[in-house]
Amino acid sequence: MRRDDIQPEELARHVQAMHGVQAHFLKSIEVKETHEGRTVWEGAVKVFALTGHPSGAKLAYAWTFLKENGKRQVVAILGVSPVDDAASAVRTMILAQVRQAEKAKN
Repeated sequence: MRRDDIQPEELARHVQAMHGVQAHFLKSIEVKETHEGRTVWEGAVKVFALTGHPSGAKLAYAWTFLKENGKRQVVAILGVSPVDDAASAVRTMILAQVRQAEKAKN
């Protein structure tokens, strides 16, 4: 297991707490996102089946990473358009981080 990773059962508890519905682990998918030939994110995205989410989402994509301060950050993105797979979930998170950094500069 990677240093920045947690067991699917523990991650399921985070998904449930974040989104308010039961989450059942389905599988893990390796994702590598690059930009201009440089790796910007690489890791395992866990896919969870959801039951009864108000948005209609049937899946959630979740993972963790270690922040610069050494604390673990949990990400859990619902599988609603335009997020339809693990890679698009990661791209959504990257875009949100870029936008947040741009706002912080202004």
